[in-house]
Amino acid sequence: MTFTILGFCKRTGKAGFCQTTSTPAVGWRCTDVVLHRGLVTVQAHGDYRQLLIAKRLMELGLGPAKVLKDLQEGDKFAEYRQIAILDFRGNSAVFTGSKAYKWAGEVVGEDHITTGNVLVGEQVVKSMSEAFKKSEGDELEERLLKAVEAGRDAGGQPDGQTSSALVVYEKEEFPIVNLRVDAALEPVGELRKVFNWFKPLIPYYVARTNDPSSVPRFRAVLSEKGLPQNPYA
Repeated sequence: MTFTILGFCKRTGKAGFCQTTSTPAVGWRCTDVVLHRGLVTVQAHGDYRQLLIAKRLMELGLGPAKVLKDLQEGDKFAEYRQIAILDFRGNSAVFTGSKAYKWAGEVVGEDHITTGNVLVGEQVVKSMSEAFKKSEGDELEERLLKAVEAGRDAGGQPDGQTSSALVVYEKEEFPIVNLRVDAALEPVGELRKVFNWFKPLIPYYVARTNDPSSVPRFRAVLSEKGLPQNPYA
C-alpha cells in the first residue's frame, strides 16, 4: 500500500529513495540503499526478511535480474509482493505480483524507478517519474521528494497516506538524509516541512560525523544560519 521512487545521480554520486503509504512507519521496513551497489524495495505485502535477503545478494555482486529471480524462487508469497531493484549502472528488475492490490505498477527509467500499489491509477507513478526527470538540476534529495509530492498530487492512494520517508546517501557509509514521518494526516507535507528546515544542516551533520571537533554545537549553527530551533517553532 505504498508508492516509492528509487533513484541515483551520476553527477553527484548520491543515491536514495522517497516513499509514502497509507500505513504507519513506512521508512524502516520495505526499502533501502545497498552501499556501492544499488537500491531495492519489497513492498505491497512487504517482508523485511525479503528485503534483507535482497540486500545480501546485491552485496555479493548479483545483478538485479538474478536477485529478483532468487527472491521469487525462495518466497511462497511472491505473488503478494511488489519488488523493484536498481543498480548504479542503470540495470533494473521489477515485479508486481498478481495479488498486489490494484492499481499497481511501475515506471522504469535509466536512473530511477517509480513503483506503487493501491493507487488511484497509473498516473501516480507516471507523474512521479516525470517530476524526477524535470528536476534534473536539483540535488537528489529534492528530486526524490518532488517525485513523491507529484504522486500525491496525482491522486496517490484512495484512502490517503499516513507515513513517509526520505533517505539519501552520498560518499560516506552513513546517510546524509534520513527523515521519517511515521504518522500524520498529510505525511508528505510534513516531510517537506521537516526537510526544508533540515536541508541547510546537511553539511553540518556530515562534518560533525567525520570530525566532531570541527563544528560548534548544534544550536549555535541554527542561530548562525537564522534558523528556528525546530521546524515547528
